[in-house]
Amino acid sequence: MILVLAESALELVPREIWRHPAVLADARRRGKRPGEMLLDRTRHHPAMSGLVDAERRGRPDIVHQVLLMFQYSLHTRRGMGRAYIHTHDGYVIAVDPRARIPKNYNNFVSLVEQLYALGRVPPRGEPLMELRREGLGDLLGELGGRWVVFHESGSRKPLYEIGADVLNSVVVVGGFPHGDFENRWLLERAAARYSLGEESLDAAQVVCRAVAAAEAAAGLV
Repeated sequence: MILVLAESALELVPREIWRHPAVLADARRRGKRPGEMLLDRTRHHPAMSGLVDAERRGRPDIVHQVLLMFQYSLHTRRGMGRAYIHTHDGYVIAVDPRARIPKNYNNFVSLVEQLYALGRVPPRGEPLMELRREGLGDLLGELGGRWVVFHESGSRKPLYEIGADVLNSVVVVGGFPHGDFENRWLLERAAARYSLGEESLDAAQVVCRAVAAAEAAAGLV
């Protein structure tokens, strides 16, 4: 199973709010320049009110929760999974299955900020995470051009029926806190769309169920 967390609410603090007092105070506290920090609604909420699509931005915790679930799963530890994070600011983060994501959120933020600065982590040796400028369509094309999406409009099936499909597929899950995919072609061109119930679920919960279905289909549980 290849996971693509699409349109994720992950980006560096955008230039237009570098001089906002909330951002400057956070930069002083952390000893960083504003443009070197991840945008985080918890710390930068007052500065974000004027940003376009502000309600969909500044939530690196969503990416953190998803990667913790995915990278530490039995499925990925057995080398059967790989994750890609498509970010709000037009990058793709490729995550090696061997990467152990920091369980502490602040350490995770520091790691991703280092990734933005260097383009890879660790700085030397074989990279476990790489950052590149790439569009979502290009990424999906590189991964074979076939994908399935978890979305409220999808078909409702038991997890054991979904498992066989997601096990060997590119699985797209939204990495934003509110709203819907801006790239509507994701839904229109998907090989399949699956719904996990009547209620909207957090991205980490969706990924948890997708991985559980894949593990069951692979006979790991």
